[in-house]
Amino acid sequence: MTLQAQQTVTAGTGDHWLAVRPRLILASAFMLFLELALIRWTGSNIVHLSYFTNFVLLGSFLGIGLGFLRVGRSKRQPYYSPVVLFGLVIVVLTFPVTVDRDTEGVLYWTSLATTGPPAWLILPVIFCAAALVLMGPAELVGRCFPELPRLEAYRYDLIGSLTGIAAFTALSFLSAPPIFWGLIAAVAYALLLVPRPLVTYLGFVVVPSLAVVGLLLAETLTAGALWSPYYKVTFRQFEQLGVPVTDIAVNGIPHQQAVPAAARLEWERQYGLPYERVTSPPKDVLIVGAGSGTDVAIALSKGAGHVDAVEIDPKLRELGGSTHPDHPYDDPRVTTHVTDGRAFLERTSRRYDLILFALPDSLTLVSGASSLRLESYLFTEEAMRAARAHLKPGGAFSMYNYYRETWLVDRLASTVQSAFGHKPCVDVVSTAGQQAVITAGFTPEAQRCAAPWAGATAGTPPPALDDRPFLYLKDGDIPPIYLITLGLILAVSLLAVRVVAGPYRRMRPYADLFLLGVAFMLLETKSVTGFALLFGTTWVVNAIVFAGVLVAVLAAVEVTRRFRTPPLPVMYAVLLGGLALAWLVPNAWLLSLPLPLRAVAAVTVAFLPIFAANVVFAKRFAETADATTSFGANLLGAMVGGCLEYLALVIGYQGLLIVAAVLYLGALALLPRRPALV
Repeated sequence: MTLQAQQTVTAGTGDHWLAVRPRLILASAFMLFLELALIRWTGSNIVHLSYFTNFVLLGSFLGIGLGFLRVGRSKRQPYYSPVVLFGLVIVVLTFPVTVDRDTEGVLYWTSLATTGPPAWLILPVIFCAAALVLMGPAELVGRCFPELPRLEAYRYDLIGSLTGIAAFTALSFLSAPPIFWGLIAAVAYALLLVPRPLVTYLGFVVVPSLAVVGLLLAETLTAGALWSPYYKVTFRQFEQLGVPVTDIAVNGIPHQQAVPAAARLEWERQYGLPYERVTSPPKDVLIVGAGSGTDVAIALSKGAGHVDAVEIDPKLRELGGSTHPDHPYDDPRVTTHVTDGRAFLERTSRRYDLILFALPDSLTLVSGASSLRLESYLFTEEAMRAARAHLKPGGAFSMYNYYRETWLVDRLASTVQSAFGHKPCVDVVSTAGQQAVITAGFTPEAQRCAAPWAGATAGTPPPALDDRPFLYLKDGDIPPIYLITLGLILAVSLLAVRVVAGPYRRMRPYADLFLLGVAFMLLETKSVTGFALLFGTTWVVNAIVFAGVLVAVLAAVEVTRRFRTPPLPVMYAVLLGGLALAWLVPNAWLLSLPLPLRAVAAVTVAFLPIFAANVVFAKRFAETADATTSFGANLLGAMVGGCLEYLALVIGYQGLLIVAAVLYLGALALLPRRPALV
C-alpha cells in the first residue's frame, strides 16, 4: 500500500473508540451474521429466491469484495449501509413475492403464479441491495487490515466470522424471529460506525436502524407466523364441509394441510392407495415427510402397530402436534424423528412393512434446480436402494405427490424400477396435475397393481444419482434462465468493481489470489454437499460444516504464522493430492462405514485440501504489497466461484473437483516468481 493510502486509512480509523483487534472481530462477526440473516430473511419473503438459492450469497460476496477494494479510496464512514438495509427491508415487506394461494399442486418456473413484482424486477434490486449493505461492514473490516500484520489481521477476521456463525446458529436453534436479527444489526452499526458528526450519525445510522427494528417487529408479530431454522411458517385454520382444516405455508408457498384422516382419504384417493397396493396390512411403517401429521393419522387408521415419523423441520412437527384434529403424535404407537429422511435411512437398522415418502417435496419443484434443497437426496437411485434395504421381505415402498409432468412420473418410476429390480405400480390419480402414486414391493409378489405400468416413455431422463441429484433437470445442461442471470451478475460485478475500485490494473498482480478464491468456493461447495449426503441436509449439519471450514482455514493460518511451512510449489502438490484423494474416495464407500468412522474419514477427505489450499493462500497473502486489494480480489474470485457452482448441473458435484484442480494449477502458473514467496 502506498504511503498516501496508508495515511488515508489511518485518518479514517485511528480515532475509533474501539481498539483495532476487538473492532476487527466485531466487524467480521457482524459481516457474516448480516450475510446469513439476509439470505435467510429475503428467501422467506421472495419466492423467486427458491430458484436462485445462492443469489443473495453472490451479492454478498460482491459487496464484501468491493468493501475491501474501497479501503484507501475514501475517509468517509460507510453510513450508506444501514440506509440501504432500511430500503431493502421496506421493498421486501411492501412488495413480497408469494405463491398465488389459488394455485394447486407443485410449481414450475414456467407456470408459477405469484403475487408481487416479477423476477426480472425484484431480483436485481435484491442483488444490488445485498451488495451495498455488505459493502459497509466489509469496508470496516478492511480498514483494520493495514493496522495489523497480514496474517494476524486474517486470523482475527476468521475468529470474528466463527463468532458470527455461532451467533446465527444459536438464534436458529432458538427459532428466533427476525426482530432479534434486526436488533443485533442495529447494535453492531451503533458500535462500529463513528458517531461524528452527530447529526449524520443520527440520521444515517440510528434512525434507519431503529426503523428496521420496528419493521421486523411488526413482521414478527404477524398472526400465524412461526420461524423455523428453514422457513417462515404461516398457517390458517378454517372449516371445509364441516371438517377442521389447518392450511400450512412455508416462505409464502402452500405446503401441507392438517386434516382428519377420514376426510383426507375421502377427498383425495392417493392417500389410501399405498395401503391398497401392498399384499398385507402394514404393521411397521416409516413415513418421511410426516409434517402436519395427516399421513401418520392415516397409517394409524389403517392398523399400523408402530409408526416412525420423520420430519426435518421442528416447527412443522410442532405445528402438526398442536393443530391436527386427530392428534396422531400423541399416540403411543408413534415415534418422532426430527432429522433428514435420507440420513435416517442411512442410520437406522430397523426394517418396515411400508416405507412412505409422503409429499416430502411439495415446495418449489424447479425445472433446473440450482442447488441442493432439503429433499434432493431422497429421490436418487441410491436413496431408493437404501429404502429397499430397510424393507421386510414382504414389505413395500411408496411415494406420492403432484408431479405436474409425465416425464417426472416416468423418471421416478424408472428410478424405483432400477433400485428394486422390477416394475413398480404407477397410479396416476389425476392427469391435470399428474397426481400420482408409485409403489414397489420388496419383490414383485409383494405388490398388487391395478394395471401393469407401461414403462417410461422415450426421452425420459435417466434416474438421478447422488452425484447429480437434480431430479427436476430434464436435460443435461444449464437452463437458459440461469445462464442469462449469471451473465448479468458478472456484467454488473465488472462495472461495480471499476466504479468502486478504479482501474482493474490494481488487482492484476493478484490474479493468482483471484483464482484461489474461485477454486476455494467450488471446493467448499463440494464439501458442504458431501456432508449433507453423509450426515443429513439439516441446518445443524450445514452450520457445523461451515464452521468446520472456517476452523480449517484458521488452523492453516496459525500453522503458517507459527511454523516454517514447505515452499508454495510443495503446498500446491499437497493440495492437488488432496483433491485427487477426494476424487478417488466414493460416497458409497463412506456411507457404508459406521457413523463414527464415517465422520473421521469424511473430515479427513474433505478438509485436507481445504487446509492445504489455505496454507497456500496464507503464504501468498502474507507477502502481498496491498492487503485490502489482494484480499478483495480473492473475495471477488469467490463470487465467480459461486457462479461456477452451476456447472454441477452438467458435470455433477464430483466434477467440481476437476474444475477446482484446473483453477489451482492456473493460480500456480500465475504465481509471481520472487524469492520471498518460496
